[in-house]
Parts: sequence; C-alpha cells; structure tokens
Amino acid sequence: MVELERSAEMTRAKLAGLTGEAYELQWARWREAAATFHAAVAEYAGREDVSMSRYEVEQAAKRAVRHEEEDPAG
Repeated sequence: MVELERSAEMTRAKLAGLTGEAYELQWARWREAAATFHAAVAEYAGREDVSMSRYEVEQAAKRAVRHEEEDPAG
C-alpha cells in the first residue's frame, strides 16, 4: 500500500508547471493512481483480520510515505 501511495504522490508532483492538455493528461494519471490506492486501502481495511479503520490504514500509508520524503538518509 505504501508503494501505491508513493506512486500516486509522485504522479501528483508531476502536475507542477503543467498547463492545458499536458495538465489534464497528468491529472487523469494522478486520479487513476489515487483511485488504485484508495481501492487497496478499502480492501485491506475490510478484511476480518484487520482491526484498523479505512481512515487509519490510509493515514498510516500516507505517514510512511511522508516520513520517507523527510528522511535525509532515505
């Protein structure tokens, strides 16, 4: 799940500086990556052996990605 969130964030970051059709195409790629991440979160959180809520699972993945980005050794 962390890989999916990382991919979505990398795709979102590519929106910077784009305009017009290039922006629209990249935005569509980001929305697809984000939807894939959210679907994986919902599927995981819905398992019987998982006690975390969907929100908690999503936030844990996002924190993990953010922590990697802030870690100067990473």
